[in-house]
Amino acid sequence: MSASTSSSSSSPSKAQSIAGKTSDQSQLQQPVRLKATIVVQAARHVSPVVLAGLFMAGFGHLVASPVSTMWAALPVVAALQLLHAIICLPVAGSSGAIKARKQRSGDKKKATEGSGPNLVITALLSLLLSVLLAPILHAAMILFGAPLLTHVSHTFLCAAHLSLLTSFPLFYVHGIDPTVWTSLAGFKAPLDECYGGLLGGFLGAWLGAVPIPLDWDREWQKWPVTILVGIYAGYLSGRILGGTLLWGKKF
Repeated sequence: MSASTSSSSSSPSKAQSIAGKTSDQSQLQQPVRLKATIVVQAARHVSPVVLAGLFMAGFGHLVASPVSTMWAALPVVAALQLLHAIICLPVAGSSGAIKARKQRSGDKKKATEGSGPNLVITALLSLLLSVLLAPILHAAMILFGAPLLTHVSHTFLCAAHLSLLTSFPLFYVHGIDPTVWTSLAGFKAPLDECYGGLLGGFLGAWLGAVPIPLDWDREWQKWPVTILVGIYAGYLSGRILGGTLLWGKKF
């Protein structure tokens, strides 16, 4: 009698455990919510306009001298990304960032302990991780058809821009949480401004290669001008759509 009682009592607990795991997996991550203040909402709309305006203003220089233009633009883009992240996005480890992923046991306790994450340190570490990711993206571009032995600086700077635009906001919000990054890589995460920018940037880079082999004999067809145009256009489009019309949607 006691054995049957113990087995029957353990069955509900196993069922609850399985149900709990299923619920955790289905609520793996929530879309990132921007800070709800007037300053944030203003910066949210101004930042893409400034980024697009600067790119369009420098397009002629990009066509004439891609390497020097991309190199000179990197610190400007980095500053804009840093400002946008610090002003608008919840920093990794904050209560806002914790709500953007599944609630784990102990999250509330960790959030209340200590003085919270340091915005500047997190931003600089995220920037460093984005820089370290650039060589990996450089190698990926070569695998997808970028020149191997020529235009090395062109490809690397293009990869640096792609990393700074797409990966930096995600590092700032999510840190290096492997669960979150697995969800992002598996297209299981809901769309938001950060994830939309990532997907849009990579899709834009791929589409940007289409005009290069066409026999139009245009100066702007040289490597990697159209790739960079696709990266910026895709990133800005994905960021805007992910933060508005497509916010919270999944594949």
